[in-house]
Amino acid sequence: MLSIISWIALGIGAISSIIIIVDVFRHPQHMTIMNIVWPINGWFFGPIALWTYFKWGRINAKNLDLEDSRGNGAKVFVSTSHCSAGCTLGDALGVPIVTLGALTIAGSTLYAHFTAQFILAYIFGILFQFYAIYPMNKKAGVKRAFKSAIKADTLSLIAFEVGMFGWMALVNLVIFSTPPEPNEGAYWFMMQIAMILGFLTSYPVNWWLVKRGIKEAM
Repeated sequence: MLSIISWIALGIGAISSIIIIVDVFRHPQHMTIMNIVWPINGWFFGPIALWTYFKWGRINAKNLDLEDSRGNGAKVFVSTSHCSAGCTLGDALGVPIVTLGALTIAGSTLYAHFTAQFILAYIFGILFQFYAIYPMNKKAGVKRAFKSAIKADTLSLIAFEVGMFGWMALVNLVIFSTPPEPNEGAYWFMMQIAMILGFLTSYPVNWWLVKRGIKEAM
């Protein structure tokens, strides 16, 4: 039953991503990196990502003249989506690296997954933030843009990984006596849930960062 539910959830996520990809090609975002962000969010948020994209994301399309009536909560949601997408990409890429390399830390595959995923999530998270900051202020230079990206996204990245790693720790140490493997649909379904929880733990941090002026609402 879990396998069936997992493949249904993964299929819904894939379809959601494809729908967003098709629409993004027709209506590209002003901020280029968001053309990647929204489809990634479609994978783990599914119909919620579709709803938020068409309600809030399309407002920033280059070839659509739509009124921006979003409140601060919606703008922080988009900012959190941006952060979450970078983390999600890094976390997803970390899985095959650890699995194919048969990597362990202190004899634990789980610790190896957490380490590889955090490093890659941090790299991609900062890169995503850089490509949000630099195109809007190229005169400030690449170095300053990277510093701003690190300042704006480090706390939200850590908050995301707290939610994500917390769930995967429960999956591996509490919920299952024999945890699902990366070659099983159930593993990636658990990852989908982990990304959603990471988003939820990251949202209040992004709200605080925007309120303090450390990060721009999107």
